[in-house]
Amino acid sequence: METSVQHYFATCPKGLENLLKQELEALGSSDVKETVAGVHFSGPLEQAYKVCLWSRLANKILLPLCKGNVDCADDLYKISKSEPWETHMPEYGSLLVDFNGSNEAIRHTQFGAQTVKDGVVDRIREITGSRPDVNRESPDLRINARLSKNVVHISLDLSGDSLHRRGYRVGQGGAPLKENLAAAILIRANWPAIAKEGGALLDPMCGSGTFLLEAAMMATNMAPGLLRARFARGYRVPTNPDTFGDEFDPRVIGFGFEKWRQHKESIWKALLDDAEHAFKAGCAGEIPEIRGYDLNPRVLGATRKNIIVAGLDDFIRVTAKDLIEFKPPTHRTLNSGLIVTNPPYGERLGEKEALRATYLSLGQVCKREFPGWQLGVFTGNKELAREMRLRPKKKYQLFNGAITSEFLLYDLSVEGSVARKYDNPDDDTPISAAAAVYLPLQQRPLSNGAEMVANRLRKNQKKLNKWAKKNDIHCYRLYDADMPEYSAAIDVYNFVNGERQLHIQEYAAPKTIDEHKAKERFDDLVHACAVVFELDVNQIVTKIRQRNKGTQQYEKFADKTRGNMHEIIEHNTRLEVNLTDYLDTGLFLDHRPLRKRIAEQARNKKFLNLFCYTATATVQAAVAGAASSISVDMSNTYLEWARTNFMLNNISMGSHQLVRDNCMDWLKSCREGFDIIMLDPPSFSNSKRMDDVLDIQRDHVVLIKRCMDLLQPGGTLYFSNNLRSFKLDNDQLAEYTVKDITRQTLDPDFEGNPKIHKCWTIES
Repeated sequence: METSVQHYFATCPKGLENLLKQELEALGSSDVKETVAGVHFSGPLEQAYKVCLWSRLANKILLPLCKGNVDCADDLYKISKSEPWETHMPEYGSLLVDFNGSNEAIRHTQFGAQTVKDGVVDRIREITGSRPDVNRESPDLRINARLSKNVVHISLDLSGDSLHRRGYRVGQGGAPLKENLAAAILIRANWPAIAKEGGALLDPMCGSGTFLLEAAMMATNMAPGLLRARFARGYRVPTNPDTFGDEFDPRVIGFGFEKWRQHKESIWKALLDDAEHAFKAGCAGEIPEIRGYDLNPRVLGATRKNIIVAGLDDFIRVTAKDLIEFKPPTHRTLNSGLIVTNPPYGERLGEKEALRATYLSLGQVCKREFPGWQLGVFTGNKELAREMRLRPKKKYQLFNGAITSEFLLYDLSVEGSVARKYDNPDDDTPISAAAAVYLPLQQRPLSNGAEMVANRLRKNQKKLNKWAKKNDIHCYRLYDADMPEYSAAIDVYNFVNGERQLHIQEYAAPKTIDEHKAKERFDDLVHACAVVFELDVNQIVTKIRQRNKGTQQYEKFADKTRGNMHEIIEHNTRLEVNLTDYLDTGLFLDHRPLRKRIAEQARNKKFLNLFCYTATATVQAAVAGAASSISVDMSNTYLEWARTNFMLNNISMGSHQLVRDNCMDWLKSCREGFDIIMLDPPSFSNSKRMDDVLDIQRDHVVLIKRCMDLLQPGGTLYFSNNLRSFKLDNDQLAEYTVKDITRQTLDPDFEGNPKIHKCWTIES
């Protein structure tokens, strides 16, 4: 048994230092001293192994090796080279250096890491004659160097991958909590004691299930590093092909010390055997009820995979359920327990308003359905937390990455709640302004500004209703900065399933407008929409955009989610739109008349759609009887979207092709002729997949002339763009018949904004 005592340093997220200190003491460490973002401790090598295996809170376990003053790069090199690395590095092994900090001499972490690496490699080469390689994915030895106040501390990283990576995460929802942060929250909520007393744990918005998994690991006495250790020894998850497709391939395997030259395998194996026995005994005991719920079935599919990989599928259940349906499970009596959750924070524009109702519902449902339980809410938005109308008995400040956050712990009892400002919704007594903010948005009284907006929306809606019904229009623009102080575009989307949503794009306010005033006006706009259309805030999607000035193009807004796709109907075609995940929705509403015009001319014609986006014009041309088509775009995402649109309308991929290419390059190599060409380029593009930059003002003549080369006699080129400052170079296009048809390509919903796009027909 290795008995010599050594000094170690355990790193952790800020805010967890005291908890980590207590954990290290409980694990048998000595000389435990807390500092910023970490804890010093001492013990024999066995203790370091034990902490790597059992710490639920640490990120890294470092073995300090050498340190020294760094006044120049040569100092750093010499200090790095002074350590006898030949006693640490396995023969023909690989390494990786993690470097943090800077000073006047070492200004970049990459340079610091390179200098340390050079010192290590040169030392080993001079001693052994072999040169170790750098391996960024799975190095045999990981070295940690931290430069602080001109002193570098060089340590051996015993943990390897950060210890928060337990090894069970296969899939995840948006912005998952790190595992050690989730464990810290559960400890703050006293979950280990609640579990021993038979209390349940429920998460009404479980996402990828981090709280559930960490809670189950505690309840079963599963060492948080056990799964990683199993993977290092060849363990493979016995997976169901229907769940995983094939055998699960773990991303996190083992620990940093396992290929260290001074590693003591016998000590490590004994610790692993003890951990396996502890887990087996824990599973044989009485395990409390652990359940999670989420509205998104796709996310829960990934959560179930995480649970299976962890080997905890006998103890955790997840179900698709809306928050308002959250109730205690009925299959067994649950008298007490812990509800813990991490609701969204509302970081994107307009989300905060929508989330007020979510937080209010969370407080109401939990208080009504779970009297006597504990509720723990981890959030990065204090303002939203107050919407729950509950008084926390404890508050803890923590950090979710760089976000300063709070963990709030509540007693779900009368004494633990703040009295509501109103109780009887049928009472005719006027509701105070303070109380009104807790009503659903569409039921709140309108401010004077919101009332003005609401009146304008009603007027516009009345004007457009008859036109939309007569022409079978399901998606249209209702408002486009009609009142300059309320500067936004509002689009109405009626989906095939009968649901309606509004898409609001706020134009960025000038710098001369007070930020608070601009926000107040936008909130009035959203409020007016909710009242006029009787919509919940989750049916109103809000975004911010700059007016196109020639240096932008349509772009990604967030990670695309299949659950956010909706079907609409336009001109007898079914199309997919996504209101939340991109700046644009997949359908340019202003081009509705142009799509119809092309479709009416497309029968038995060959159609070319350049910069096709989601190919909605192609879909309508194909459904109208186009003989064939080619649609070209550089974005694989949009072409896949186009493919879905094709499938929705049973369009043959044999006659109608989707091509992923730079349109400029594709045009140069094309040798086919077409009867109709649609050229609708972005104003500006500097995509990484392009060798050059597209500037439509500069490049439109070249594009048009090349398209005209491909146009069959009697054919038509439709050229459109939305650059407000655009000027067509008529002199260079004098050989063609050019006609401005902008007015004819604007339906009544866009007549108030004639600059939304410009459009021409060009013929030989």
